Amino acid sequence: MRIPVVRLGAVLAAAALLLATSPGAPVVAAAGPVVAAAGSCAAADSQDPRPHCCFTSPRYVGACEVEPEKGETCTSILEYLNNPQSQGKAYCNRTAIRGDWKLVPCEPEMKRD
Repeated sequence: MRIPVVRLGAVLAAAALLLATSPGAPVVAAAGPVVAAAGSCAAADSQDPRPHCCFTSPRYVGACEVEPEKGETCTSILEYLNNPQSQGKAYCNRTAIRGDWKLVPCEPEMKRD
């Protein structure tokens, strides 16, 4: 026997419809942000992707592309790479190269046949 799954959004929509069509129901305005149904957070995050940062160093082969995490910026990553005392992050294949890093525009990937 299968138990039907009810989505939170469907329940909220039905409740709002019942309240709106009830005679003598008070009119209530929403006070605050609307909470999205479960599972829509990933969709919201994918609509606003964080831009990648690209760096080069004369002592590093190729360009290093980094996707900043929450709270990071390209500038903060560049400061980390140029600080001789920094350690613990996995930027640029866990390189130990510190200093001479420059922020450069990221080039689109080459098409592969």
